[in-house]
Amino acid sequence: MHKPLPEVTDFQKLQYQFAAHIRNPDRHPKPEGVEDRRMGIYRDLFFNNVEGFLSGNFPVLKQISTEAYWLTLARSFFDEHHCHTPYFLEIGEEFIEYVNNERAPEPEDPAFLRELIHYEWVELALDASEVELPLEGVSVNGDLLKQHPVQSPLAWLLSYQYPVHCIRSDYLPDTAPDNPTFLIAYRNREYDVNFMEVNPVTGRLLYLLSEDESLSGEAALMQIAQEMNHPDTKQVIEGGAKTLEHLRSKGIILGTKI
Repeated sequence: MHKPLPEVTDFQKLQYQFAAHIRNPDRHPKPEGVEDRRMGIYRDLFFNNVEGFLSGNFPVLKQISTEAYWLTLARSFFDEHHCHTPYFLEIGEEFIEYVNNERAPEPEDPAFLRELIHYEWVELALDASEVELPLEGVSVNGDLLKQHPVQSPLAWLLSYQYPVHCIRSDYLPDTAPDNPTFLIAYRNREYDVNFMEVNPVTGRLLYLLSEDESLSGEAALMQIAQEMNHPDTKQVIEGGAKTLEHLRSKGIILGTKI
């Protein structure tokens, strides 16, 4: 037999009413007997705290939004989403989960909303990452064509339908361009987070190398030349070699596998 659920005490009921009112004071009345002035302090404190973290995580979205849209979005997240983490640094990830999987789209939403918030989250995620760059098993000055180029675990290849890195108040596209945008987000050894726009060929090169640790840089470039039906494989390899060296100079490629 199942044990009966414990009764909710009066104090617990008060806690639930308090929390519900804090989340959405328009929909849930404050607990009886509590002065509204005192409740107002908590209403402002809790919401402003969460809104402040959202502002820090998604400054571009806030900048391009009307005040009404931004506050409604922040309030709906605060009211409807139940966070699964106690860490403030992970609020951005919780917000993405809410927008992508819980919140019903609104007519006022920018067409690029989901991609923009992911792009903005990446910067904080890389900045806060505790992943360490490998010091062993990598030859810093290895031959990037003859050996396997090792990518930094703090370099992420990103693909978006919209050019999210160009979004600003005077550029708010309604439809996606014909070609996707490829970006590399990376944190260098000086702990600076940067973004680099790359072409589809570079994106494909990094993808191939990430999928096969035995693949040399030259072999990956030869495969790309075949996929492109390029008439001059040598030209593709020479251009790819320069690209790999450039990526190494930025810390996106760490060296070659020993």
